[in-house]
Amino acid sequence: MSIFPKISLRPEVENYLKEGFVNKEIVTALGKQEAERKFETLLKHLSHPPSFTTVRVNTHLASVQHVKNLLLDELQKQFNGLSVPILQHPDLQDVLLIPVIGPRKNIKKQQCEAIVGAQCGNAVLRGAHVYAPGIVSASKFMKAGDVISVYSDIKGKCKKGAREFDGTKVFLGNGISELSRKEIFNGLPELKGMGIRMTEPVYLSPSFDNVLPRYLFLQNLPSALVTHVLNPQPGEKILDLCAAPGGKTTHIAALMHDQGEVIALDKIFSKVEKIKQNALLLGLNSIRAFCFDGTKAVKLDMVEDTEGEPPFLPESFDRILLDAPCSGMGQRPNMACTWSLKELASYQPLQRKLFTAAVQLLKPEGVLVYSTCTITLAENEEQVAWALTKFPCLQLQPQEPHIGGEGMRGAGLSCEQLKQLQRFDPSAVPLPDTDMDSLREARREDMLRLANKDSIGFFIAKFIKCKST
Repeated sequence: MSIFPKISLRPEVENYLKEGFVNKEIVTALGKQEAERKFETLLKHLSHPPSFTTVRVNTHLASVQHVKNLLLDELQKQFNGLSVPILQHPDLQDVLLIPVIGPRKNIKKQQCEAIVGAQCGNAVLRGAHVYAPGIVSASKFMKAGDVISVYSDIKGKCKKGAREFDGTKVFLGNGISELSRKEIFNGLPELKGMGIRMTEPVYLSPSFDNVLPRYLFLQNLPSALVTHVLNPQPGEKILDLCAAPGGKTTHIAALMHDQGEVIALDKIFSKVEKIKQNALLLGLNSIRAFCFDGTKAVKLDMVEDTEGEPPFLPESFDRILLDAPCSGMGQRPNMACTWSLKELASYQPLQRKLFTAAVQLLKPEGVLVYSTCTITLAENEEQVAWALTKFPCLQLQPQEPHIGGEGMRGAGLSCEQLKQLQRFDPSAVPLPDTDMDSLREARREDMLRLANKDSIGFFIAKFIKCKST
């Protein structure tokens, strides 16, 4: 059920999105009323978390069953003995699914309040505790050890250090303060530690802060699916063109049994360091990460030898993953997006530059997988239609496993082509109302169907390169 307001967007952005979701092709197929209803449902669902927490097991270091047993023990501790099931995904064997319990409606609101920023609030709804930098405001007499109600400032209007806030705020649950108001807002260098330990969140999900860090990677279900669609093989040379923070990079290396070469590029130095840290933590040696702009990754000068570093010669890679920078409009929960239409529209040209580089770097008969965590037609199906016209050497391929919906109408793709795409649509199923009783009664196949449907918004396309460009 819907308990939060729909995602707050600038009117120009909401109208732009609506044009995409209520386009002529969709209206012809569904009717205008149904298309508009689906769009409104989507906006509501984006502000709520998915119904499962998804973790990927690092199979390079441990078996799925061993990690599942360790995780069951951890959940027992976190949930004070509540027996929450962990499901192994039947099509993605290295993925474990943990149902989210909520929304919990009988939590008593406290007089003492803390306001957190919208991003912090989103993290709380997916199982995080509140860290001190995320706290924007706290009640005047808040002390360490107090039980307090936590709210998200979804419009970003609360002033740092305010004693009270009457603007738009959304209740996230109750927690115990680890710090006093004075300690949080004392003007000294910013505190880094935990500020509020959530004890009664509206949505109960496990916290994965330093939980089995060598064995688990917290990843949304479609993000874990992408690497299986890429289907990397031992001994291959693979490029992850926009790799940070390294979830998919490390997954590629694990599926290859750490045999071969995985090149990871990102143009932000701190993010590249994070990829290297993750590879080291997960015990993967086949990954080489470079701080480099993916749009410039093709070597145009054949004379200079860069000894395996970017830029690379054309047709150097067996498989390429382009998990493109995008507007991120599929992320959940997301109660407010302040972006302008100009910002939202800025990603399509960048994605095309990266795509062009990827096609040049791919060997003949090589596989290119393009993915985004957004819902816009312009960044997804329109990009596929553009690529098929721009690069006659590319052929759209069926995907395996195929657990998402088909592509969305509106970009002029055929029904056959739409079936070869995977679009995860957050409006596909009603928002669940999950408690311990319903979990005990739920059938495994119904839970798996819900996990596949009620995820973040995401898109995947798979291509094969037929001949040398």
